[in-house]
Amino acid sequence: MMNMLNFYVSEKQKHSGKLLYEWLLEEGRALGITGGSAFRAISGYGRHGRMHEEGFFELAGELPVKVEFILDDEHAEKLLALLRDMNMRIFFMRTQIEAGTV
Repeated sequence: MMNMLNFYVSEKQKHSGKLLYEWLLEEGRALGITGGSAFRAISGYGRHGRMHEEGFFELAGELPVKVEFILDDEHAEKLLALLRDMNMRIFFMRTQIEAGTV
């Protein structure tokens, strides 16, 4: 069975001098994950309940970004273990999926 592993970050969040969504994608590639994508939201809110929308100038750079990987159990565990070992606090969702080509 395959997994869909989604991370939700702010578009301006950084780690090791890089945008966090870019860093996550680079780490996924380094671990041998065959593909990953980052999707920028047009609007959203998180645990603090504050709405972030593209139209507000003062919130520039605070829109949510979803980083998504489709991967097997082994790679999902490796990526999550890396983040845990680094004491990173990133909200994620892991879902078992069926993936294929028709």
